[in-house]
Amino acid sequence: MTGEINGWTDSAEAWIASIGETGDWTRKTVLDAAMLERVNGHSGTFLDIGCGEGRFVRMLQDRGLHGVGIDPVERLIEAAKQHDPKGDYRIGVGEQLAFEDDSFDLTVSYLSLIDIEDFRAAIREMTRVTKFGGSILVANLASHFTAGKWERSADGGGKRFEIDNYHEEGASREQWLGIDVLNWHRPLSAYFSEFLDNGLILKHFSEPVPPDQSDPKSDRYTRVPGFVVMEWEKPQEMKA
Repeated sequence: MTGEINGWTDSAEAWIASIGETGDWTRKTVLDAAMLERVNGHSGTFLDIGCGEGRFVRMLQDRGLHGVGIDPVERLIEAAKQHDPKGDYRIGVGEQLAFEDDSFDLTVSYLSLIDIEDFRAAIREMTRVTKFGGSILVANLASHFTAGKWERSADGGGKRFEIDNYHEEGASREQWLGIDVLNWHRPLSAYFSEFLDNGLILKHFSEPVPPDQSDPKSDRYTRVPGFVVMEWEKPQEMKA
């Protein structure tokens, strides 16, 4: 298996510890509200790709949807089942989904596309398993964010964010709280082109920011676009 899932197998315990029951700061503060606002318009079945320890699956279930969470890391699936013994959690990869065509009303990628090397195959698969008239809901790191890094200003006046090689796709090693994984950068146009080439229609696009600008942790996500949330519809017109 590629790099033991790009570092996630070895990082699973650290991830479980960092995410806890309620999620990390990023999810609790910025992304959960933006994602759930889009979920509120949906019902029926869902697939959560890269579900990790199952936290967002449980949130979807709490809102009346029912479905499946998949992740390639066995330890994360074990943790998901421990949290939610009645839930449906399976080992699986986004690039090759083990589901029939047109299976789900809502397909979710919550910060998982950045972990998938062949994201084009993953988007094709997401489109395939989504029902006509259904949606693909994506939260991702912003491409400007993944193309840069914070650097100390030469004049000592604080940190500045520097972007380089924006149009070059590639992976970078990210380390925090005992987690050591690869994240993949692509320009935003690469994502948009793939979704559009699969016949999808953009229903929603936003760049959520922390609501409390006085929170010291919010600075890095307000000075630079940190996240995007997108909802893509698989239109009925695609149906043969």
